[in-house]
Formats: sequence, C-alpha cells, structure tokens
Amino acid sequence: MDLETRRKKQQALMVQMVERKVRSRAQQLYEDRGQIDGQELQDWFQAESEVLEDKIIGPLYRRIKIHDIERVKDGDQGRVRLRLNPSPYSRI
Repeated sequence: MDLETRRKKQQALMVQMVERKVRSRAQQLYEDRGQIDGQELQDWFQAESEVLEDKIIGPLYRRIKIHDIERVKDGDQGRVRLRLNPSPYSRI
C-alpha cells in the first residue's frame, strides 16, 4: 500500500470516528430532551460543536474537511458543492 492510499484510509477512518461521536452525542441530547421530535438539527449542530471542541480531534477533522472542499472545488470548475446528511440519527 502506498503512502497516499494509507493517508486517504486514515482520513476516512478519522471522519467516520468523528461522525460516530457526533451521532452518539446527538442521540444523547435527543434522549435527554425526552425524545421529543423537531430538534434534530439543533441536536446535531450542538453535538458537532462539542465533539470538535476537542483540541486534538477538531483541528485534524477541520483540516481533512477543508482539503475535501478544496479538492471538490478544483475538480468541479471552481464550484463548491456542499453535502448535507439527511438526518443526524439515520445511521444510529
């Protein structure tokens, strides 16, 4: 396995780990609120904010995401596409 392939796999694992932590925390916030629907995005953004406050995880994750946005921008004639998750709890 070459260095670039290894780096991409490590980045993919990092993104998966962060998203798993965010989903778990968002689920916890939902349960703490009494499982009342309608606040999914608020829970997701709060959970994401809390997870990315980590002094190690946050900067690494942001660097990976910025690199992904730049790659999409370069490959798509200067346009940046934003990808949204359909539901923060969809993969729990």
